[in-house]
Amino acid sequence: MHTLLCNFINNELFTRAILTARVLGKQRGWIKRFSSSSLSITADVEYNVPVEVIRNFSIIAHVDHGKSTLADRLLELTGAIKVNSGKQVLDNLQVEKERGITVKAQTASLFYSYRKRNYLLNLIDTPGHVDFTAEVRRSLAPCQGVILLVDANDGVQAQTVANYYLAREKDLAIIPVINKVDLKNANPDKVQNQLQALFGVDNIDVIKISAKLGIGIDKVLDAVIEKIPPPIVCRDKPFRALVFDSWYDKYKGTISLIYVKDGALSIGENINFFHVEKSYEIKSISLLRPEAENVKTIFAGQVGAVSCNMKSRDLCIGDTLYLKQCSVEPLEQFKPPKPMVFAGVYPMDQSQFASLQAAIDKLALNDSAVAITMESSVALGKGWRIGFLGLLHMEVFVQRLEQEYGAQPIITAPGVTHKAKIFGAKNIKKYQGDTVTFNNPEHFPDRKIVSEFYEPMVVATIITPAEYVNQVMSLCREKRGVEKSNKSIGNDRLALQYIMPLSEVIIDFHDSLKSISSGYASFDYEDHGYQSSDITKLDFLLNGKLVEELSIIVHKKKALPTGRKLCVRLLETIPRQLFEIAIQAVIESKVIARETLKPYKKNVTAKLYGGDITRRKKLLAQQAQGKKKMKMIGKISLPRDTFINVLKK
Repeated sequence: MHTLLCNFINNELFTRAILTARVLGKQRGWIKRFSSSSLSITADVEYNVPVEVIRNFSIIAHVDHGKSTLADRLLELTGAIKVNSGKQVLDNLQVEKERGITVKAQTASLFYSYRKRNYLLNLIDTPGHVDFTAEVRRSLAPCQGVILLVDANDGVQAQTVANYYLAREKDLAIIPVINKVDLKNANPDKVQNQLQALFGVDNIDVIKISAKLGIGIDKVLDAVIEKIPPPIVCRDKPFRALVFDSWYDKYKGTISLIYVKDGALSIGENINFFHVEKSYEIKSISLLRPEAENVKTIFAGQVGAVSCNMKSRDLCIGDTLYLKQCSVEPLEQFKPPKPMVFAGVYPMDQSQFASLQAAIDKLALNDSAVAITMESSVALGKGWRIGFLGLLHMEVFVQRLEQEYGAQPIITAPGVTHKAKIFGAKNIKKYQGDTVTFNNPEHFPDRKIVSEFYEPMVVATIITPAEYVNQVMSLCREKRGVEKSNKSIGNDRLALQYIMPLSEVIIDFHDSLKSISSGYASFDYEDHGYQSSDITKLDFLLNGKLVEELSIIVHKKKALPTGRKLCVRLLETIPRQLFEIAIQAVIESKVIARETLKPYKKNVTAKLYGGDITRRKKLLAQQAQGKKKMKMIGKISLPRDTFINVLKK
């Protein structure tokens, strides 16, 4: 009886699944094939849609302009997720939810009916912070158009301009959209004028929406179909695809996100990567909706994820994927992002070295912008020197190591890459050429053999309301900036350009700018080569012992105030010990600043209730002798966040 009942239930579920699939197939125009057994039901979906109904697009915006909220509404309107299913569905990393920013670009394949025809829309949500511009650039590779989103309160910001020119550079169709029109202080007409000035035309068609309330979202989807062209692909050619993103799965290994340029790819086929001399068998193919939905075949023009039991170190972002038996030309590669900020990363204990290395390798697969090299330290042992795109990028990387892999790394003070011209480098075995490049203060060359030092410069673009321009200009001069241009962009807003040292930008410039402008000024920067500079190495001593990991490279004019400031921060950061700690800032063996961390006090005379004073003096002398000895042999324990906190306000 029990067996008959189970068979009936299985048959009933199977029948319902087939009926549901047929209804969906008729409505949406795709094919579903089912295979069943007595114990399970599996569905293999195949979305073989014509190229002319495919649209690949991204949402680009300045940080906090409502990009992720708009993505949620698009997912809800197309039925990919339930209405009010949660905030920022595509921001699935814990660090993104905690910080309220998009860190990792996400993809979602959406189906939308427009004028009685079904369309496949591949949405790629991108980050908005300046540190993640490389992620935006990579996400635009499979796109034919973008939604340029602007806040109706804040208007055009620095990253808005930067992202606009990224899209222009790739000849993408641009749909301007003004968000948050429902807010009390919204001024969409003023923002539209700014967009017209940005586009360089007098009249542009701007869509005004409220992503939070869902107002005007259908107009955005209609504009995507009307204004963005279908991808230019050929399904008759041999298979060829671009790998534009990847991540690590503990069960499937490396998963590659690909844009299929030519042909089609099916499960079981053998593929090659141009930059990896290995072949792999495709184990699974899926479309992200936004949850992974397995398919048998992916066709030209589509965006999907493939897994082939690849190890994390084998993949190269920007590589070309092709069938093993075919010979094709590689697709255009991405320019590798240039790390701007370097910091040392070490395990808390050397026994954790292997696990931390595995975590870094896996996370580097999710974040190809980092540059990793091995290094060692006397105090901290073996570790890595890792290059990041900015300070926020570094903080997010470390936070993801902790949250996703349970790692507890020690991070040294961040710095930039400097250059030095060496006297008689041919006669010094240590140096191979006349110019030495270094990003670690430990490798700072002896000033006696250096003719000139160079530091990296950037062109900083700042957009600010006119009322804050004096404070902004003062901040730029304080950071050793030289004005390049100053022009009005309408509506009492100015665009300033300064040539500034990168070392002055990466630490706290963004925070200071937001503070003095009440949050209204925005900031973006790009590389401007190297410039001669009078830099020096600033060391820190704790009770006379050099802590190499705290050393930094500074400009001579700022050495004294920087030394004093960092001594105070170390005083506040280092926990008190049972003995006194002398904190000293040193340049070329000369002490320029000092702070003293007082020890814990213990009243050794509390037990005395009278008697001769010599007894009291004897106890105090013994205590002083003990503290002196402890100061000589005592080890100073530094908290793991000391190295980054000393440079952050």
